[in-house]
Amino acid sequence: MKLNPHILEHDARRENASVLIIVLWICVGLVSIALYFANSMTYELQASDNRVSGLAADQAIEGAARYVGYVLQNFATNGAVPDPTQFSAAAVAMGDAHFWIIGRDPAAGNSTEPYFGLIDEGSKINLNTANTNTLSYLPNMTTDFAQAILDWRGTNGQVSLNYTSLGYLPKYAPFETVDELRLVYGADVNLLAGEDLNRNGVLDANEKDLNANGELDPGLFEYVTVYTREPNFHSDGTTRTNVATARQSDLTALFRTDGVSSPDSYASRIYTYLHPRNRPAVAVNGLFDFAVVCRTFGAMSADDFAKIVGDVSTTNLTYLRGRINVNTANEDVLTALFESLNNGDESSANGAAQQLISYRQQNPNSLGSVAWVYDALGSGNSLIAALRRGDYITTRSFQFTADIAAIGAYGRGYRRVKFIFDTSDGYPKILYRQDLSRLGWAIGEKARQTWLANNTQ
Repeated sequence: MKLNPHILEHDARRENASVLIIVLWICVGLVSIALYFANSMTYELQASDNRVSGLAADQAIEGAARYVGYVLQNFATNGAVPDPTQFSAAAVAMGDAHFWIIGRDPAAGNSTEPYFGLIDEGSKINLNTANTNTLSYLPNMTTDFAQAILDWRGTNGQVSLNYTSLGYLPKYAPFETVDELRLVYGADVNLLAGEDLNRNGVLDANEKDLNANGELDPGLFEYVTVYTREPNFHSDGTTRTNVATARQSDLTALFRTDGVSSPDSYASRIYTYLHPRNRPAVAVNGLFDFAVVCRTFGAMSADDFAKIVGDVSTTNLTYLRGRINVNTANEDVLTALFESLNNGDESSANGAAQQLISYRQQNPNSLGSVAWVYDALGSGNSLIAALRRGDYITTRSFQFTADIAAIGAYGRGYRRVKFIFDTSDGYPKILYRQDLSRLGWAIGEKARQTWLANNTQ
C-alpha cells in the first residue's frame, strides 16, 4: 500500500519540529548552565579579589608596625614623645593598600573624625600601681569596681567577691593587659568601653550618645594602662646620680658636665638643704620633689633643671613604674590624680588640670622637665605640696600604642591591629598585639567616603 505523500511530508515536519524543540531546550539549558557558571566565576573573582585585598591589608599592617618601630627608634630616644609632624599617620600608601594609625587628639576636642598618631601609654593611670582613690575618680567609674580591681591584683589571697558564680577565681597578681579588666567582678561593656564601642576616640554615627550631651564619653579602657615603665639608667646602661645619697662634689661635677649656669653655687645650696648641719638628711620623695628643691632652695631656673633631669634620680630602683606623663595626660587623668592627692576636692583638681593643659598649650617649648608644673600651678597651690609627697609625674614616656587600621585596593580588605611598643630597653619592641578588626570600621566617615568611592571593581 502506497502512503499519501502529503501525510509523509506532514509527519516529517512534525518530526523536525520536535527535534527543533528539543534542540532549543538543550540550548536553553546550556545557556543557563553557562550563565550559572559565569555568575559563579564572577562571584569567585570578586571573592578572590577581596582575599587579595585582605592579604594586602594584612601586609600593610605588618609594614606599618615596622614603620612605627623605625619612628620610635629615631624620634623616641631618651623618653621623648615623637612629634606628630615627624612621621605620617593617615592614608599612608603601602603598595596598593593604605594604613592609618588611630590616635587621640591632644587638644581633646569633640571631633567627629578620628585623630591619627601614636598613643602615649604614659599619659594613662597604671592599673598595677594606682590606689582605689585615683581609680574611683576616673569618669564612668564606681567605687565598687575600683575596689574590685585592687582585689583582683592583690596578693593576700582573700576572696572578697563571689567569683565562683563566674566560674573562675581572682588572679591575685598584677594585670598583664588592660583587657584583663573584662574578668574583674562587675565589669560590663558600658563601664569598660563607654560610648566608644569601636574604641577609636570619637563618637561615630552608629554609636549612641547615651547621656545626650553631644560628646563622646569613653570607658575605663581610655584612661588606664599596665605598661608604664621608665628606666632609671642611661641608654648606655650606666646609673643616674641619686641625689638623695650624692655628695656635694658629685652634684658639682654633674652640674658642670651638664652645662648649667653657676654649677658650684647650685650644688652648694641644694646639698646644704638636703643635708642640714646637726639634723637628719631631708628625704627626697620623687623627681618633682627634687625639682621644687632646685627651684626654691637652689634658685635653679627651669631651663637649667631641664639640663640635669635626665641624669638624676631619687631612688636606686632599676625601673620606675606608674608615673604619669604630665606633658600628654588628658584632663580626666590629671583630674583623677589631683583629686586623689587633694582629699577628693574635685573643683580644685579639675581647675589645676585645666591650668596645666592651658600652660602646656601656650608654652610648648618649656616642657623639658616636671619643673614646669611648679611654674604652671604657682607656689601657693596646695597641689604642689601634695605632688611632692610621692613620685607621681614625669615628662618622659617609653611605651606607645600603635592602633593600626589598613585597607587594600578599592577600599576592600579592612583590617585593624593594636600594638604596644616598649622602648625602655633602648630599642623598640612589641609587648602586645591584639586584632581589633571585629570592632568594625574605625577610620571615620571621611576616609570611608574617600576610599570606598573607588570600589569600582
